[in-house]
Amino acid sequence: MTQGNSDSGAVEAAGGPADARPGDGARAHVTKNRISGGFFRFLIVRFLLIIPTVFILVTIVFFVMRATGDPISAAMGGRLTPQELHRRIHAAGYDKPLIVQYLHYLSDLLHGNLGTTLTDNQPVSSILMRYGAATLELSLLSIVVALVFGIVFGRIAARHRDHAADAGIRIFAILCYATPVFFLGLVLKLIFSVWLNVLPSSGRSDLASEMQFNRLVSPTGLYIIDALQLGNMQVLLDVLRHAVLPALALGLLTAGVFIRLVRTNVISTYTSGYVEAARSRGVSEKRLLSKHAWKPALIPIITVMGMQIAMMLAGAVLTETTFEWKGLGFMLSQYLKARDFVAVQGIVILIAVIVSLVNFIVDVISALIDPRVRY
Repeated sequence: MTQGNSDSGAVEAAGGPADARPGDGARAHVTKNRISGGFFRFLIVRFLLIIPTVFILVTIVFFVMRATGDPISAAMGGRLTPQELHRRIHAAGYDKPLIVQYLHYLSDLLHGNLGTTLTDNQPVSSILMRYGAATLELSLLSIVVALVFGIVFGRIAARHRDHAADAGIRIFAILCYATPVFFLGLVLKLIFSVWLNVLPSSGRSDLASEMQFNRLVSPTGLYIIDALQLGNMQVLLDVLRHAVLPALALGLLTAGVFIRLVRTNVISTYTSGYVEAARSRGVSEKRLLSKHAWKPALIPIITVMGMQIAMMLAGAVLTETTFEWKGLGFMLSQYLKARDFVAVQGIVILIAVIVSLVNFIVDVISALIDPRVRY
């Protein structure tokens, strides 16, 4: 009897059947469902917040574009007779009260109609489709550049804190962040295109590659993917060579922020209590950095990435203009020069929607990886 009691106590101490209380599994299941339900509620609420955000941005853009008058007068005022100008304004409905124009514009947006450009008479939606892929490709390549430079240099600076390598990297980060993207682009063109003559200075590809893309039945507009579809390595190499300088110019702008973020957060976690405990157990410094201090330091970086992508899209206007990279940024500058406010309005709204969606995705990722987030 005594032996039986002893065995029972041993089993209980070991976490055996005596530990399994009735309802434990049910409570765990309820807790899991509660967390899952809370997370999906967080997703829905955060996604629904995109709607008022985009609505406010659309409203601001509409009224700012109308601050100087109707778009036709702004774009064609000096090139049409007063009678023809009045006729076109009336046909477009720009002589109606502003609130009526605004409601009509919202109705068109809900039906996917962004209007027609005034300077070349093309649907704004087709402009966005044609040139949006180029901006997307440049942005993705720039993000890769920013992450590679930011993560690698940030970790090196954190590991060699207050040494020569750290000081040099911090100066490099400040220069990246403070240098205007168009000036950096011009410097890169001067070094690699003029002095060294190893990289092209403008465009997305050579004329021969453009002719190859015309053979595709369903091109994506992303030249790297289209080159892979062709299976032509020369075309792929040509596209990559054209992308190097624009991606570097735009990516280094954001890399400066990432370097400082990675350095600061890795140092912060590197000196935390649980890392010190691991160090006292004899864990190597390399393993401390890669296994213990690195992952927690990623959370603020991912959070800030949404704001940096917004800055990157803004920088794309200057970058694409500097390198004649024909994307949305390049076309936006051209339509601004032509005072084609219908086209400008459509491009700005698309960029606003993209920024809102990216921030939503970043918030979701942060909620998944950050244990401090409650939903």
